[in-house]
Amino acid sequence: MSTTDRLYLRDAQLRTFTATVTAVDEEGRVGLDRSAFYPTGGGQPHDTGTISWAGGSALITGVNGRGPTVFHEIDGDAPAVGVEVSAEIDWARRHQLMRTHTVLHILCGVIWNEWATPVTGGNMEPLSARMDFEFDPLPEGFAERVADLVNNEIAADRSIEVSFLPRDIAFADDDLIRTKVNLIPDSVTDIRVVDIVGLDKQADGGTHVARTGEIGRFEVVKTESKGKGNKRLRIKLHDV
Repeated sequence: MSTTDRLYLRDAQLRTFTATVTAVDEEGRVGLDRSAFYPTGGGQPHDTGTISWAGGSALITGVNGRGPTVFHEIDGDAPAVGVEVSAEIDWARRHQLMRTHTVLHILCGVIWNEWATPVTGGNMEPLSARMDFEFDPLPEGFAERVADLVNNEIAADRSIEVSFLPRDIAFADDDLIRTKVNLIPDSVTDIRVVDIVGLDKQADGGTHVARTGEIGRFEVVKTESKGKGNKRLRIKLHDV
């Protein structure tokens, strides 16, 4: 099966692209030789958008990238293998997810720097998310302190850089794997590193904004206990 060139890994700002259909599976999902659509994974939902070709067009409603080929779910008949297509990402949704993903990295960074506590899990939707940390109990005044720290980092308008490191070099740096469990498959030989310059650097495969100033205002909506040594924050972003 052919390998899809995942354009979003190098350029999260890319909104349109052209590609060639390399496969159509039994469910009518379309595999492409290159794609800027982010597939569901790592707690980040998939992108949506449109695809068009000579004689047809369709909405992209889901994206799956568990194997080497990224497959795109569409709402109608699929183009044939070998057909050239043009595609466009729903940028409003993507940018909201980018803002949300980046603020979760800021959250991880400030909690690690302040309390040296790792992440135990998380999930996100556009402009809202939950994230779990290994606290027992939560420190006094935790939610207010975290909100202040995160919003200060947003206001600092830090730049965000992406680079790639060989697996052995990346895994020699304990700070790059900030989750409680390493979720990076053994098949990944080059580790993508997202650096919020001056704050936080982590191995990560998702999409992010270019600067923290794009994020908006951060709010801790609620804190919850999910058992001994596992506390949950529910967060929201607001436009400013």
